[in-house]
Amino acid sequence: MARFVVGERDFELDGRPVRLLSGALHYFRVHEAQWGHRLAMLKAMGLNCVETYVPWNLHEPRPGEFRDAEAPGRFLDAVRAAGLWAIVRPGPYICAEWENGGLPEWLTGPLGSRVRTWDAAYLRAVEGWFGRLLPQVVARQCTVAGPDGRDGPVVMVQAENEYGSYGSDVRYLEWIVGRLRELGVEVPLFTSDGPEDHMLTGGAVPGVLATANFGGAAREAFAALRRHRPAGPLMCMEFWCGWFAHWGRVAEPREAADAAGALREILQCGASVNVYMAHGGTSFGGWAGANRAGELHDGALLPTVTSYDYGAPVDERGRPTEKFWRFREVLAEWAGGPLPTVPEPLPVLSSPAVVELAEWAPAGAVMDALGGAEVMGGGPATFEELGVDRGLVRYRVAVPGPREGYPLRLRGLRDRAVVCVDGVRRAVVDGEDAVVGDVAGPASVEVWVQSLGRVNYGPRLGEPKGITGGLLHERQFLHGVRSRGLRLDALEGPGALAEVPFGPVARAAGGAGLYRGVVTVAGRPGDAEVTLPGWVHGFVWVNGFCLGRYRAVGPQRSLYVPGPVLRAGRNEVLVWEWEGAPAAVGEGAGAPGLVPAAG
Repeated sequence: MARFVVGERDFELDGRPVRLLSGALHYFRVHEAQWGHRLAMLKAMGLNCVETYVPWNLHEPRPGEFRDAEAPGRFLDAVRAAGLWAIVRPGPYICAEWENGGLPEWLTGPLGSRVRTWDAAYLRAVEGWFGRLLPQVVARQCTVAGPDGRDGPVVMVQAENEYGSYGSDVRYLEWIVGRLRELGVEVPLFTSDGPEDHMLTGGAVPGVLATANFGGAAREAFAALRRHRPAGPLMCMEFWCGWFAHWGRVAEPREAADAAGALREILQCGASVNVYMAHGGTSFGGWAGANRAGELHDGALLPTVTSYDYGAPVDERGRPTEKFWRFREVLAEWAGGPLPTVPEPLPVLSSPAVVELAEWAPAGAVMDALGGAEVMGGGPATFEELGVDRGLVRYRVAVPGPREGYPLRLRGLRDRAVVCVDGVRRAVVDGEDAVVGDVAGPASVEVWVQSLGRVNYGPRLGEPKGITGGLLHERQFLHGVRSRGLRLDALEGPGALAEVPFGPVARAAGGAGLYRGVVTVAGRPGDAEVTLPGWVHGFVWVNGFCLGRYRAVGPQRSLYVPGPVLRAGRNEVLVWEWEGAPAAVGEGAGAPGLVPAAG
């Protein structure tokens, strides 16, 4: 059994100084069948360790209902098989540009700003989650020998995440540290925060290794860290070698030479490093989060795109970029021996194919078949009150009459709404106080609200979704609102669509709703992309696997399809278009396509 400890200046493994050359790879953003390939890519780049978060909301979508909760353990087994160490960041909050920062909506809904504090209800929920997750991590620590006699891969575990950017509840952080130890974590614990005094003050815990997150100026960042921790190993826990993108905005790429120079500076300081991201992958399943604009992270909503490529050295499809080769050159100087051969790229789809959409069900019919219970209230219910994590909510209300036309306001709208009056689409609106044109009464109003992703960072973490401030006609609240939610996962699983009344796609006429069809893979399956020319906003599934969200606003123009999702011959495709498809969805320029993954 190995002994990994925090020394006065270095990490030590069995008494020998070691440097962690780590890279972030989130197991939940990579198809499991491709874990081995991606880990081999990281090792070939010159890394000796891999870091991953664990998203609580992915594995406990409803209280006490766990989904594939053993995935973290399987990933750590793959890490050990690859000959790498592992850093585990179990949260409970993870940020990660992930829906709600990894916190379940069923928790943040009732608790709001009480999360991430010394709050009894919050701590009880964390206790339950840690009790399910931590045994997998504890059993795979480097201090524990497995059935084959080999030591586990886990060398460090994080306590919370970037807490200094959020709060100041020292008692809460100390509880997290204590609970991790009580559950059997023996390897060093650490915190990670930005290299600013208030962040390091708020996020650090006495007796726990403090690390810093930054994208450059390593000497200045480590000097700030040393003001708070005069002794102990230096480590950049998140070296931001690229960045993520938001819908409707283009991220500025980071040049490979610039990123490689910043990496070299970190290593010249004698520090360990975790490249964030080494391989970003994809936010499958609609799990991409959102940010708020502005220095205080309290402005307009900025939803994150499905691709988490991040400008990483290993791109979304698992291929080496120019940044990979420049990083490999830098890391080779500290590797202590020759680097492994770079793995061959995985196969790509052998030839393009058209997705033949043959059936369609209108949005209302899908809601009637798969939605939750409709509730009547004085005002609109939030997504959280309806138990919707990812998906949409339909609100129905009557405008009394006779009365003249007044503007209809959706106060506190989060995030985007399609408004219909007397069965006719009137507007698509977004923003905190959205206004629809004049509506005269009597009238019947339907408002379909789409969540674009929950905030994952900053003071508005955990804010509710839906219409949060009421429906106003002129200055008068409209009461008697009927609210009904539809979760994305209601469309998944065997027999999930049995009650959906599909009809011929010719009846769709470009309407919103659920489209179903097939794509035929001739020859070898492999990595591919789905293209959706003329489609506006929605989600795509292939053989029951949710690829994620698409939007016409870009910058992302296609969705990545991992090769293991496809099979030779017929493959089922679902497209849930929320705002309106091309008029001729099954032919010509309006047909979705399956194309080989771009190099």
